Amino acid sequence: MKEKIWTKDFIFVCLSNFFVSLNFYILATAFPLYVKDILNGNEQQMGLAITIYSLGIVLIRPFSGIWVDRFGSKKMALVGLGLFLIASFCYFGAMGIVVFLAIRFIHGMGYALASTATTTIASSVIPISRQGEGVGYFSMFMSLAMVIGPACGLFLWKDKNITVLLVAACIISALSLLFAVVLRVSQQKQIGTVLDQNTVPTDKKRMHFSDFIELKALPISLLAFLLAFSYSSLSGFLASFTAEIHQTQIASLFFVVFAMMIVVFRPIVGKAFDKYKEHYLYYPSILLFGIGLLMLSQSHSGKMVLVSGLLMGIGYGALFSCFQALTVKLSPIHRRGIATATFLLFFDLGYGLGSYFMGLIASIVNYSMMYAVAGIITLLSTTFYYLFHHRPQAKRSIQNQDQNTNII
Repeated sequence: MKEKIWTKDFIFVCLSNFFVSLNFYILATAFPLYVKDILNGNEQQMGLAITIYSLGIVLIRPFSGIWVDRFGSKKMALVGLGLFLIASFCYFGAMGIVVFLAIRFIHGMGYALASTATTTIASSVIPISRQGEGVGYFSMFMSLAMVIGPACGLFLWKDKNITVLLVAACIISALSLLFAVVLRVSQQKQIGTVLDQNTVPTDKKRMHFSDFIELKALPISLLAFLLAFSYSSLSGFLASFTAEIHQTQIASLFFVVFAMMIVVFRPIVGKAFDKYKEHYLYYPSILLFGIGLLMLSQSHSGKMVLVSGLLMGIGYGALFSCFQALTVKLSPIHRRGIATATFLLFFDLGYGLGSYFMGLIASIVNYSMMYAVAGIITLLSTTFYYLFHHRPQAKRSIQNQDQNTNII
C-alpha cells in the first residue's frame, strides 16, 4: 500500500509556498511600473526593483540552510514569513526610491529564509518512496503562482493605485504566514532537530565551507545554475523579442502555455522520477528545453513562439522538479536544509547573472542570438551532468554490485 502524499501538513505547506510565490510574481510585475509611474524612476531603477530583491535573496540564502538545520524548519519558516509580511506593510511608508529599494532588499531576505524553510518542510513530510512525485506536486504550486501572479499584478496596477496593490500583497503574505502557523510538523520530521548525536556534528565554534554548502548537492546545484542562467532570457526579454518580430500579443500567451505545460506534466514527471533512474528523465527534458530555446531564436511567427514555449514548459518543469528531488535524495537527512539552500542559492545566482549577461548579448548582437546562446549553453550542460553525476553514479552502482557478489 502506497504511503499518502496529500496529508494535511503537505497541503498547508503547499498553500503557504503558493501564496509567498504569488506575492513575488505580483510585485515583480507591478513594481517596475510603480517605480516608473509614481516614483519617477528611470529604466535602470526599474530594473533595480528586481535586482535588489534578488540580492537580498542571494546574501541570506547560505545562512538560511544553517538556521533551518540548527533551529528547525517550522520556526525558520515563521521567522521568514513574518519578515516577509512586515516588509509588505513597510511599502506603505516608502516615499522615495532609496527607502523603497531598502525595503525590497529586506523583502528578499524574508523570501530566501521562508522558501528554504518551506521547501525543507515539504521534503520532510513527503514519504521517502514518493519524493519525486511529492516534490513535483509541491513545485507545481509555484508554477500556478507563475501563471496567476503576473496577470494579477497587471490587473491590480491598471488604475495605478498603489494602495490597492499593497493591500492585496499584504493579504496574500498574511495567508502564507497563516498556513505556516497551522502546520503540525513533529519533532522527528522537522529538519534541524538532532535525531542522533552521532549523525550531526556538535562542534559549531568554527564556521566551515560545508556549513554553508552541501557538497553532495553541489553538482546538481551547478546544473540548476545553468538552467536558471538560460531561463532568465525568457522572463527578462521575451516581451522585447516578440515586439521585435511584430508579435507583441504573443508574449503573455507564451507564459500561459509555458506554465500550463509545467502544471500538466509535473505529476507525471514526479511518478517517473520515483519509478525510474533520473537519467531517463533528465536527458529528454534538457533536450526539449534546449531545442525550444533554439527554435525560439529562429521564430518569426506567433505559432512558432508558442510551440517553443510548449517544448520548454515540458522540459523546464521536469528539470526543476528533478533537480529539487535529487538535491534532497543525495544529501544526508540532517543537512536537507543546507542542501535545499545550496540548490536555491545557485538557482538564484544563475537567474541574476543570466539576466545581466543575456541582456549584454542582446545589446551587442540581437535577441535571436541571445536565445541561440541560451540554447547552446543548455545543451552543453548535458556534458557536465554526465561527467559529474551520471558517470559517478554508474561507477558506485557497479562497485555496490561487486561488493554484494563478494559477500555472496
